[in-house]
Amino acid sequence: MPRASWALITAGFRRYATYRQATFAGTFTNIVFGFLRCYIMLSVAASAGGLLRGYDSAQLVTYVWLGQGMLAVVNMWVPLDIAERVRTGDVVTDLFRPINPLWTYLWTDIGRAGFAMLTRFTVPIAAGLVFFEMHLPRNPLTYALVVLSIVAAAVVGFGGRYLIGLTAFWLLDTRGAVAAWGMLSTVGSGLYFPLTVLPEWLRVVLWVGTPFPSLLQATADIAVGRGDPLLILAGQVFWAVVLLALCGAVQRRATRKLVVQGG
Repeated sequence: MPRASWALITAGFRRYATYRQATFAGTFTNIVFGFLRCYIMLSVAASAGGLLRGYDSAQLVTYVWLGQGMLAVVNMWVPLDIAERVRTGDVVTDLFRPINPLWTYLWTDIGRAGFAMLTRFTVPIAAGLVFFEMHLPRNPLTYALVVLSIVAAAVVGFGGRYLIGLTAFWLLDTRGAVAAWGMLSTVGSGLYFPLTVLPEWLRVVLWVGTPFPSLLQATADIAVGRGDPLLILAGQVFWAVVLLALCGAVQRRATRKLVVQGG
């Protein structure tokens, strides 16, 4: 990897490492909601005879706490600042730099995700292990696949947020696009409930036609042993490549019709 990429990853890591109070508050919030979600899921499963659409209690616990830990890593709700830089005209400076802004933002976001893995991912997972009985994969290879799946999920999340930021080249206000992405990604990713509870036709549409399950559901399925892990990971990689390619194409289109809005 080029030195510039490592420098950007390190810069992203260090930047978010300075927000200690925010990290603590976010981790605490994720743990609180993890308890709430876990008890709700377990109650629903108990009322259904101990299984929730194929998930037993231990698998549901892993599903919930893995999702809570991945929230900050994937970072579905927080938009990138590229929209603001387009609005102020600062994006022109980014375009004159020797590194494509797409890669600058990507490597910086990978650094942010790395810090989130060490803090806001590991602590909720530890809470789940201490207070609940989690499903732990017996095959060591599964743990490696889960890590790769989390990396792919982070890239997919970045691609979606970068595309939303690029809409600022055409829209005066991206808040509507950000809200739409946040709503679709939380529901479609399986954050609120496993996608198996949805009708089969809707599950097929989400898995085949959208990147949303690649954000959380795919990693959870690999961790609890549902489906072919290599096929699930391949789907995540596919969406990561597609979204990055789409980001590049939209950015090239936007820069050909660059209109500085403001400043």
